[in-house]
Amino acid sequence: MKYIVAIIQPHKLDEVMKALEEAEVNLLTVSNVLGRGRQKGVTEVYRGAREVGSLLKKVKIEIAVNEDFVEPTINAITTAARTGEIGDGKIFITDLAEVIRIRTGERGGLAIG
Repeated sequence: MKYIVAIIQPHKLDEVMKALEEAEVNLLTVSNVLGRGRQKGVTEVYRGAREVGSLLKKVKIEIAVNEDFVEPTINAITTAARTGEIGDGKIFITDLAEVIRIRTGERGGLAIG
């Protein structure tokens, strides 16, 4: 089991979610976050509005997947989120020791779905 965290540009969220759905990855958590990378406050244009500052608006997607879904998840995110410009984001992958579904008590891969 892996825990995948992706930080992407906000305007790419719909495309990423559609790509994940096509890869049969449906369970995810999405948060609006602020952050910065190498661009360190470079002006960014988001939906026609310029944003300047040391922290830029980003979206964080968190996904727990079984081993068979790791590569399809990564491919879906990178394909849909890529613009080729600085600030496209990052994907972090860590091992997931345990998952427990609260409702049923199922554990491990069964709890992920």
